[in-house]
Amino acid sequence: MKASGKAHISSVSFTNEHSSSSHLVLNFPSLMTKEEKPYVTLFPSCFCMCSTPAAAQERDGRKGSVHTSAKWLGTPLEELKRMPQCSPPLSHLRATDNHTVMIRTDLLREGEVLVPYPTRFKDTWDEANVKMPCSEKNLFPLENEVRGAILKYNMAHTKRWDFSALNAFCNKVGRKAHRRFPIPLLKQKMNHSITMSQEQIACLLANAFFCTFPRRNSRKQEYANYPDIHLFRLFEGSSPKKIEKLKTLFCYFRRVTEKQPTGLVTFTRQSLTRFPEWESSAKQLTKLHITCEGTIEDQGYGMLQVDFANRMVGGGVTGNGLVQEEIRFMINPELIVARLFTEAMDNNECLVVTGTEQYSKYTGYAESYRWAGNHKDEIPRDDWQRKCTEIVAIDALKFKNFLDQFQPEKINRELNKAYCGFVRPGVRSDNLPAVATGNWGCGVFLGDSRLKALLQILVAAEVGRDVAYFTFGDADLMRDVHKMHSFLTERNVTVGTVYRLLMQYYSTVCEPCSSSRPDVSLYAFIYDCVCSSAASLDSDSAAARPDVPADFR
Repeated sequence: MKASGKAHISSVSFTNEHSSSSHLVLNFPSLMTKEEKPYVTLFPSCFCMCSTPAAAQERDGRKGSVHTSAKWLGTPLEELKRMPQCSPPLSHLRATDNHTVMIRTDLLREGEVLVPYPTRFKDTWDEANVKMPCSEKNLFPLENEVRGAILKYNMAHTKRWDFSALNAFCNKVGRKAHRRFPIPLLKQKMNHSITMSQEQIACLLANAFFCTFPRRNSRKQEYANYPDIHLFRLFEGSSPKKIEKLKTLFCYFRRVTEKQPTGLVTFTRQSLTRFPEWESSAKQLTKLHITCEGTIEDQGYGMLQVDFANRMVGGGVTGNGLVQEEIRFMINPELIVARLFTEAMDNNECLVVTGTEQYSKYTGYAESYRWAGNHKDEIPRDDWQRKCTEIVAIDALKFKNFLDQFQPEKINRELNKAYCGFVRPGVRSDNLPAVATGNWGCGVFLGDSRLKALLQILVAAEVGRDVAYFTFGDADLMRDVHKMHSFLTERNVTVGTVYRLLMQYYSTVCEPCSSSRPDVSLYAFIYDCVCSSAASLDSDSAAARPDVPADFR
């Protein structure tokens, strides 16, 4: 006999006031209230651009100098492609060998409750699928324990009371409310998608909250190469960060219990075996919008939004982590369920998640993170009833020292990883939205932000996407990257040429370097090489050598 299918989640009070400020500060009155008591069913049957005025973007002739008060540079954000405007028509949603669909597609209607598929629970307990809490293999014989507990208070009726109806209810009727599908594991080297309803995800996350998934309390056994899914680490200690994370999660549970969600979410593991010949690429750089204000999730709506991921997707979301990836998983909690079935990513793999909904606002970052109230997600849905929000998880390398990242094998790995995340085989570039990204793999991973920006710009050019780059308050980085992009674009420098310069920078500057950092910066090296090449090609003319931005001479 199984335990009760409902468990109480304390409600979260929130304010729903909108602020036009880039830093929202909303009051959080109380986490616990007595009036509202929503329940989580463990097994149900079932943006705008922020910028200064355009006049702030002033250029000084061919030198490309910019006004120091500019908050964004390059192509205006509204000129970059977004979903759904640029998206091609979707084919009819159906299950295939490479796509598991967990709802009745013939009953898919906008705003209507989705029907699980198959209609009867298919119990699968093997190495290819998630082991479910409701599986026969996970049941314990508690029939006599319940009978004994009842009769303990009714000793006089021990020989007369019959419990067969209760047993039948628990074994038959209760099972109709269980999950009705096996969830395949997205293992390494797989190219496979899983589409499930938001209601199904809510059910799975409720089980993650109450730690009911079999064999997932330890990563020392068969799930050693999978992230934690149970949330028990959020219950440990007294860290203010964990309190804010719990507030954010309770906001989600409150929302999905007050009003049943009716959308779909698709999780796609993409594993590539072929990559570009970077050295010989003749692709030209695409458009760049770069800003020191705004966020990927807000100003980058409708674009391919980059999750600066851990190879175990979600990173420290179930523990102490609270930086870019963990914050995104908290405000879009449906991302967390990917940890249930996504094996650690290899160097040639990424995870693409389409359709998650944002439920919470927030302020701050890391230690200063604060839940800032309910968020109403106004992003439209596509024909599969998914939010037009596409998030790609790509994990950067972690370096022990600064110079390591310039080694050819490290450059190739990061280019190929980003390529895996940005490319969509078989999709025309006209139908690809811009990439919304930022300082991928920087911070504690010791990645150089100027190198990482350049690498992502190269990959975006290779696949035909424009770039919206968010520096998260770093105005110097914004200006430096914009200058470099303008410099290369005006001279028609190709992806292959920049790649060869990166290789040359390592062999001539980094490899012989005896200190922790090179004397010549990467950008200064590129400026000098490109200008020297241009000057030698133009040696027979009286043309002056092209100007190098003064900051990099």
